[in-house]
Amino acid sequence: MGFLADALSRVKPSATIVMTQKARDLKAQGRDVISLSVGEPDFDTPQHIKQAAIEAIHRGETKYPPVSGIVPLREAIAKKFKRENGLDYKPSQTIVGTGGKQVIYNALLATLNPGDEVVIPRPYWVSYPEMVGLCGGTPVFADTTMETNFKLQPEELERAITPKTKWVILNSPSNPSGAAYSHAEMKALTDVLVRHPHVWVLTDDMYEHLVYGDFTFVTPAQVEPALYERTLTMNGVSKSYAMTGWRIGYAAGPEQLIKAMDFVQGQQTSGAATISQWAAVAALDGPQDHLAEFRAAFQTRRDLVVSMLNQTNGLRCPTPEGAFYVYPSCAELIGKRTESGKVIETDEDFVTELLMAEGVASVHGSAFGLGPNLRISYATSNQLLEEACRRIQRFCGSLR
Repeated sequence: MGFLADALSRVKPSATIVMTQKARDLKAQGRDVISLSVGEPDFDTPQHIKQAAIEAIHRGETKYPPVSGIVPLREAIAKKFKRENGLDYKPSQTIVGTGGKQVIYNALLATLNPGDEVVIPRPYWVSYPEMVGLCGGTPVFADTTMETNFKLQPEELERAITPKTKWVILNSPSNPSGAAYSHAEMKALTDVLVRHPHVWVLTDDMYEHLVYGDFTFVTPAQVEPALYERTLTMNGVSKSYAMTGWRIGYAAGPEQLIKAMDFVQGQQTSGAATISQWAAVAALDGPQDHLAEFRAAFQTRRDLVVSMLNQTNGLRCPTPEGAFYVYPSCAELIGKRTESGKVIETDEDFVTELLMAEGVASVHGSAFGLGPNLRISYATSNQLLEEACRRIQRFCGSLR
């Protein structure tokens, strides 16, 4: 009998973390590396949020919090959903976790039995299928294509649903593709879900505020009220408020599900850090002026990267509606050879050779379930992005 759990053999390491660590290791060796592999805003947390945390420390808000979150934060979450999404939730229908990942994991752990299926569009955030597997469920993938800008089509969703389906996970704007669903596109998906009353919807709205141009964000329960009683709407402060290290995610949904998630969390981590929760109150209830600044900066970066990648030999890059990622195809470069003689057989080969040759770290698309592509994060300065894209152009131009 082995010591480690069999479940670990079904779980792959996070490719984003692996590539980010490779970049760190090369930097430590003195290499000039530009890391475009990490999904983290380069902006600082707004000052009023940091000040709220400092004041909470001085008030002595340093004790154990309630498992589901401090009351002021749960009230702020309920107000946020009403104000921004038109969704009515009582504070008792909300829960706070140590980041959005824990919220999703707890929902799956509280609901999945062996044999239960979870439909996941691909490309997907690398953690979705791994969390489903760890919780005893079976991930079922619904494919998208570059021709549909990596958006799930209703017929593909219909095809993926079976009597064993318990959840569908929807992520808009998407990590890794940046694709976001318009009201009409989301309505086409919710129309399918209405016809399958045994299926619950887990929506990951972490990039809600990072949409560009005249695009308007929507979330499933907002588009189709009939889904309200079987939707868990997850969000957090990490991306929109540059609070990745504060580790606060939250969700709202039917009270029975929230209580089950509270039960799981009570035996797992208990509540999220109290000081971070008070900072999140300030984030949700306080000034939102920084959001326009973030959006403007990210849109400029997106346009720069898309333009330069589409001028690169062998790459094709759609223009995403949101988040801070692009997901270009490198299909035309598969089978080509580097100057050192290495044949590019996969998108993982491509990103590995790019890192070693030019010091640009990205993540291979096959890690997100769909290749040959690569995910590039543009959450860094225009200057670094321009230099990184020049290096990518040089690398692709050198392939024969």
